[in-house]
Amino acid sequence: MPIRLRTLGLSLLLALVWIAPAFAASEDVAKVQNFIQNAIQILVTFAGLLAAGFFVMGGIGYITSSGNPEHLDRSKRTIIYSGIGLAVSIGAFVLSNAISELASTAFGK
Repeated sequence: MPIRLRTLGLSLLLALVWIAPAFAASEDVAKVQNFIQNAIQILVTFAGLLAAGFFVMGGIGYITSSGNPEHLDRSKRTIIYSGIGLAVSIGAFVLSNAISELASTAFGK
């Protein structure tokens, strides 16, 4: 079994080394950059919608807890964690835009 695994790993490594010059020959980096920016924007939009849903779910749980400490604590954690997730996703979006701007100015594209 280990011989098959080594052979598979070696063949994958050889394929990557062999194919790498073909990927490096591409001159249009702007298309890749636009694709990555669009993918990040879609993911951040999805994360925002998901966080809004969890905010609503946590708020409804908070209102309907009727003083039950377990439900109240669970709802508070839901609201806090959805806020943290939203902040992380927005931070990733801002960071990717900043890196993209720096790369554009550095490479002149």
